[in-house]
Amino acid sequence: MGISEEIRQKLLPRFRETTADRVEKISAALLEIERGAATPEVREELARELHTLKGEARMMGFAGISTVVHAAEDLLKALPAERPGDRIDALLRACDTILPMLDAPADGGAAATALAERMRALISGGPAPEPAAAAAAPAAPAPAPASASAPPAEPAEPAPPPAAASHVEEAPRAELRGDKPAASIRVDVDRLDEIAALAGDVMVEGARAMRRSRDLVGLFARWARISDRVVALAERVRDPRTAKLVEQIEGDVHLLRSDTFRFARVHSEAASSAHAQLGQLSERIGEARLIPLSGVLAGFPRAVRDMAHEQAKEVECVVRGAETGVDKSILLSLNDPLVHLVRNSVDHGVEAPDERERAGKPRVGRITISARTDGDLLAVTVDDDGRGITPATVRAAALRKGLIGEQQAASLSSRAALDLIFTPGFSTREQAGETSGRGVGLDVVRKRVTALGGSVTVESSPGKGTRFTLRMPQSLSLMKVLLVRIDDDVYGVPAVDVDSVGRLDPRDTTEVAGIRAVRYRNRLMPVVALGPLLSLNGGPRAQRPMVVYVSHGSEGAAVVVDGLHGEREVAVKAPGAFLKGMRFVTGAAALEDGRVAVLLSTPDLVNAARRLASPAMTRGRDRRRLRILLVDDSAIAREAEAALLRSLGHEVDEAVDGEDGWARLQNGQYHLLVTDVQMPVLDGIDLTRRVKATPRFVKLPIVIMSSLSAPEERRRGVDAGADAYLVKGELDAESLAVTLERLCGVPT
Repeated sequence: MGISEEIRQKLLPRFRETTADRVEKISAALLEIERGAATPEVREELARELHTLKGEARMMGFAGISTVVHAAEDLLKALPAERPGDRIDALLRACDTILPMLDAPADGGAAATALAERMRALISGGPAPEPAAAAAAPAAPAPAPASASAPPAEPAEPAPPPAAASHVEEAPRAELRGDKPAASIRVDVDRLDEIAALAGDVMVEGARAMRRSRDLVGLFARWARISDRVVALAERVRDPRTAKLVEQIEGDVHLLRSDTFRFARVHSEAASSAHAQLGQLSERIGEARLIPLSGVLAGFPRAVRDMAHEQAKEVECVVRGAETGVDKSILLSLNDPLVHLVRNSVDHGVEAPDERERAGKPRVGRITISARTDGDLLAVTVDDDGRGITPATVRAAALRKGLIGEQQAASLSSRAALDLIFTPGFSTREQAGETSGRGVGLDVVRKRVTALGGSVTVESSPGKGTRFTLRMPQSLSLMKVLLVRIDDDVYGVPAVDVDSVGRLDPRDTTEVAGIRAVRYRNRLMPVVALGPLLSLNGGPRAQRPMVVYVSHGSEGAAVVVDGLHGEREVAVKAPGAFLKGMRFVTGAAALEDGRVAVLLSTPDLVNAARRLASPAMTRGRDRRRLRILLVDDSAIAREAEAALLRSLGHEVDEAVDGEDGWARLQNGQYHLLVTDVQMPVLDGIDLTRRVKATPRFVKLPIVIMSSLSAPEERRRGVDAGADAYLVKGELDAESLAVTLERLCGVPT
């Protein structure tokens, strides 16, 4: 069956898209068969896809594709139930050649004939012949997703046409199926983007119409008061000569007022209904322009299989939630981060089969890519059941590469140590391989995701596996934002990044090395005023200013603002020439009152707060590391003091009161004791006396750190045997470092 060239050219773009979809389904089904997980329904669907593809290719004039697919059909029928081995490889190789053959001569050249012969040889059980014209085959890349930085494949040389076939296969019979035709059309995503932008503008106009409706109701209320006065005045001037005129005036006023209120009610209802419908329209358009993640995720099972075979590993890749829809710009930017994470899992994470068996694991490792929506956020996780990441190994690698100093390495928590894998140039590999080990990859992941307003976190259990979680907005065109006020200007913070809002009480704040912090949900958050940060003003004037608690990944900040302006769903516009390049700015949005809200980047705000709150970590790399026992009954003060000591590179154990400190002191080895004074059970003065009266601890330096600053309190501490007395309100990193140098010989 043939078609005219004119019709063929019209159908060709659609045929390309359909063929790509079919090849994707065929490859996925073959991988399931290889894993032994294919059901009879999967095999039936696979056979149907091959049969349909063969018929479509022949109808479109691609004889080479039809020949290859026909051979693949025959090989599939002869496929053994167990250990398909080389036959699955041949079928997958056939899948790789189909799409490039769309740009090759219609007969497929010698490469198509050789591939078909190889599959037929596998059916008979004989040795598969090597393709004689392999070099002439069109480029056939595996369907693995590729990094944007990968060089393009070189174009293939055209193949000489094969000898004319002596047998022309009969055209396949059309298959009758009971499926309903798909009620869908293909729409260019860029056109949907334009419609979405217009819908956002219309939504703002709808909000403005609601505002005008409220203003109109206010005007009508004023008119009602005036009409009452007119009626009252008419009654006062009523006499026999004007009685009829007054009655007419009163009737007209009552009728006009009735019509006015009826119009106001109908207009308000119409404006409210239109606003709701416009909101639904905007929401539906936003949903329509979301593209399934399957366009990115479908190639990963095959890519993982091929990478694992290259390293003599056995790894399967499972994809879940591929139907989840995301914004086009998110989808385009998500491919590279996922490629790097999956490569990292195959290369660094999953062990070799023998090593897995020795560890009591299945020989076949598993990488799971999952996608789901969490409110307005898209969450994508990459899990593997490999060896995991050991924080000590990461610290050692970072030290070896000079990315951190010994002092900083000593003060890092396990979570902070894992975070080092996102540092540019970091790798635990001594030798670079084909897949990874060049110090390029995970830093790209964080940069790409952060640029989308998202975050990346890593969790790992040594010996059990690693999980990377990417969180980012599901859409960048419509966004719910919390509007805050700085003076008379309005700024927007993504609502998904806002934990809560409230008033900041100065009594709830503390200082760590001169940095203000507030305790929020059992952790210290740096406090940053938005006005000074944006160089707009000197900060809020209120005693208890408004504060917005924002989070980005595992980090957060308490952002102080002048006031709140409510929550809105806004249409995000790219920053214009005036705003482009400004710090913290990601876009702008028009509001119903005519003002423009500048939208801020949460990652930039949190990073700025972290920079302000982080003491210098690189100074004094060669300082001696002390083991210090810190005794304080106040959880907030203890956490702040411990953070300050750790920032100087020392190891800190914490005790909740004097008795707890005494017990820890007896069971441990410490270079220094730091204690508060006022504590229950055993206070700092009595603890100091007890320590100095014990021969074992008589030479142990003791620092009393108290909020009591009176001279007599200092004398009490010195008389008890303390070697130094520091006042908490005057404490900073420099004075503490000088004290440690004096008492323990630690160079500053």
